[in-house]
Amino acid sequence: MSNDRGAVVNEIRKRPFVRPLIFWLTGTLLQVCFPLQAFSIILFAFAVIFTVLSFFVPKQIHPGPFAYSTRWVWGGVFAFLLVFLSIQRTSLAERQLGDKAEPGLLLVKALEIQETMVNKLDLLDLSDEEKSVLATITVNYRRYMTRDVNKQFSVVGLSHLLSVSGFHVAIVSAFIGLLLSFMPGRIAFFYCLKYLLMILFIWMFTYMTGLATAAVRSAVMISIYLTGRMLRRRPDKYNTLAGAAFCMLVYNPFYLFDIGFQLSYMAVLFILYLQPRFSNLLEIKNPLLASPWNTLAVTVSAQTGTLFLCFFYFGQSSLVFLFTNLFLSLLATLLIPATLLWMLIPSWMPGLGYLGIAVEAMANSLMWVVNRFAAIPGATVSVRFDLFTMLFSYIALGLFLIYVQARRYWMLFAALAVLFIILCWHLK
Repeated sequence: MSNDRGAVVNEIRKRPFVRPLIFWLTGTLLQVCFPLQAFSIILFAFAVIFTVLSFFVPKQIHPGPFAYSTRWVWGGVFAFLLVFLSIQRTSLAERQLGDKAEPGLLLVKALEIQETMVNKLDLLDLSDEEKSVLATITVNYRRYMTRDVNKQFSVVGLSHLLSVSGFHVAIVSAFIGLLLSFMPGRIAFFYCLKYLLMILFIWMFTYMTGLATAAVRSAVMISIYLTGRMLRRRPDKYNTLAGAAFCMLVYNPFYLFDIGFQLSYMAVLFILYLQPRFSNLLEIKNPLLASPWNTLAVTVSAQTGTLFLCFFYFGQSSLVFLFTNLFLSLLATLLIPATLLWMLIPSWMPGLGYLGIAVEAMANSLMWVVNRFAAIPGATVSVRFDLFTMLFSYIALGLFLIYVQARRYWMLFAALAVLFIILCWHLK
């Protein structure tokens, strides 16, 4: 068991954003569950006193305030400071919850841009239902989205399409990268210019979505990743995810309790962990077959990660997502950038009519598939989880995944023990 603990410590040590994120989450949860704003000053005082006293200890006793041998002590001081700051920031956010602040100037301008872009959809030969879907999946404009359409997308396992998220930002960033691929990457000037343009356009798209939580998460992740590439580093995917979460929670600790934030991060975490393992189950060398298989692996990974959250928040999950996600994800990969281009290109531009015809055809196909699969009897399974069941289900799943990777049988028994606790909870 000591080897397992050492392996966990080493994995965390390789990802410097993980530790600050854990401490920040600890402070936020402590403040929400047990308001500790007044008492948290003790943590700050301890850190300051220890730091000051460390400079007066003789070197024969203590090797120095910042010596490598005392890194664990200074790690503790850093942890106390971070938990203190997290408690204070969460307390400030709690006080701001009661203030009915008007939207800022930037957000108001973003809503105006959304309105202008969505109005252009009236020029297309589409139904109101199709226009509302296009407005939602491109710029997160949900004013005309109806409950029936939301339900249909939920039944077929495509709710993520109706919430601008990492999927949408990834599509836009890949499309921007394709447009900028003509720049020679080996020349430093063009390499830096491409980096700056990628960051600029990604955040412009995120801004046009009204700074949707999931879109901001993805934009931060991509920004960290591109910055690492710019500095000739190989960014670690888990460290990038933790860094994005840390930055967002520092800005607003109550993102932690946002449904979109939870679903988005849980989906990405499981995609990063499970997708390579699912993809490796079958060795497919044909690229025409490998791409659909990888897309299917991403879909199953994301669905696995969000399953218990869906049971907790919505009380249901789709049973037909495997049959819809592959085709509709590929269709959306073309539809989203095509619709954005049609919105942004001036109406006098030659060839715009052909692009409009393509957008109409893809939108019609999207809604046709959604309507057909949503009408299938028994397309969803209804299960309602409480908070206890949801949390312990993730614990059991995590223990089982660790067992599969490390083949530690005590992990399997621990997972079964957690499942037994859940069973007892429901039989009480």
